[in-house]
Amino acid sequence: MNGHIPGVAFVTGGATGIGKAAALAFAERGDTVVIADTDGERGEAVVAEILEMGRDALFIATDVRKACDVEDALATTLARFKRLDYAFNNAGIEGPKAFTADYGEDDWDQVLTTNLKGIFLCMKHQLPIMLRQRRGSIVNMASIAGQIGFAGTSAYCAAKGGVIQLTKATALEYADRGIRVNSLCPAVIQTEMIDRMTGGDGRIQNAFARMHPMQRAGYPEEVADTVMWLCSGASSFITGQAIAIDGGYTAQ
Repeated sequence: MNGHIPGVAFVTGGATGIGKAAALAFAERGDTVVIADTDGERGEAVVAEILEMGRDALFIATDVRKACDVEDALATTLARFKRLDYAFNNAGIEGPKAFTADYGEDDWDQVLTTNLKGIFLCMKHQLPIMLRQRRGSIVNMASIAGQIGFAGTSAYCAAKGGVIQLTKATALEYADRGIRVNSLCPAVIQTEMIDRMTGGDGRIQNAFARMHPMQRAGYPEEVADTVMWLCSGASSFITGQAIAIDGGYTAQ
């Protein structure tokens, strides 16, 4: 990116899918990357890929549901790299598919704790670092499921709607202190999560693709491109937004 000053980027769920695409994109533009994930094998593989580019990277085993893990991961990032410029809080799970009356309480707690509380915990420990710098950009992973309803996914919809509102409130709190906070709302993206939801059935995947006016699903790299934009000076007057990456889905 022309004029980009390399910084330090922290990516949760960076071992696979959209998180991996974003981690590689940060590295490609010259940033140092911290990957926080529970999957050590694949997380270290992404780090190795980044090191081969000639960029610095670090994997930290992190469960975003655990406050101590998140606090330690950010403390390690600060100790190693002395700063934090960008955060992509991406880690999340889809949870089981069930109607609300049949939704297990433990399943509900798992989805909300991972997808919503996990982002709260990350920002809780990212913001003090950025406040000392008086600059930083945070991007939180929401979903179009936080904007419109989908039957059988009440916990996921509730969590992602919560991410959008958490993002807006936090953006307002720090808008005059050099920190921008935005959320992303993808539709169907070609990731392992979609493979799990469709059981790898090509017919179901094609049906999902046809739900979008563009007649296809998105790709992790397309989401990563938006993360890069939000973590750059090109979006310097943008904060508190929920940006749809949905092939026109929510325009219908």
